[in-house]
Amino acid sequence: MLKSKKPAQGSETALKLAGRLKLKVSNISLLTRALTHRSFINEHPEEIEDNERLEFLGDAVLDFVVGEWLYNRFPEMPEGGLTQMRSALVQTPQLAEFARKIKIGNALRLGKGESKAGGRLRNSVLCDAFEALIGAIYLDSGISGVKSFINSQLESAAQEILVNHKNEDPKSILQEWAQSFGYPPPKYQLINSVGPDHSKIFHIQVVVNKEDLGSGKGTSKQEAEKKAARTALIKIGIIEK
Repeated sequence: MLKSKKPAQGSETALKLAGRLKLKVSNISLLTRALTHRSFINEHPEEIEDNERLEFLGDAVLDFVVGEWLYNRFPEMPEGGLTQMRSALVQTPQLAEFARKIKIGNALRLGKGESKAGGRLRNSVLCDAFEALIGAIYLDSGISGVKSFINSQLESAAQEILVNHKNEDPKSILQEWAQSFGYPPPKYQLINSVGPDHSKIFHIQVVVNKEDLGSGKGTSKQEAEKKAARTALIKIGIIEK
């Protein structure tokens, strides 16, 4: 008599997440993999794969789904505006916020060190996990499954972005301001970077016409540069804090 196959490690957590989010997932191993950070694999060599390949796929799927949603939702918005909105909706802080709202952090499979270091709260980890989740849903349920899962979340996020002008690129605004005074383009200088390679925090300073106008920190140089530019815009009175 054949013995029933033992459920894969982590599948129970994945099943609970699927139930809570009302996801119709037929291949639970995909969802389990989406929740598996590489730090967990380092401590459990018997595991096959972390969520990085699913993250790669989910990133591409999100670009398409969000782009299509924006095209249909804002029929009068020009191409430049659509591009800015998509960028705002798929940037690391926003995807991490999506992840927090569905409490994906509680279901992540992290190594002990990463967990103790606050990985369940870190934007980069949450963003990657959310993208991996999208990749898993796509492989299991196709584009329609992804749309069913995320479209309702996009509406509230898009309205918040428009209200708070998050779709406007602070680097572009700062450069236009500098040019209006005849100054050279802003220079973004790396002050330092701390943390392991997979979760570095970058500290960037922005200088215009040899004057330090502010700095910002982020999980990527691009994110840190945008925060530095935003700090500069607040300092020179272009935008409110």
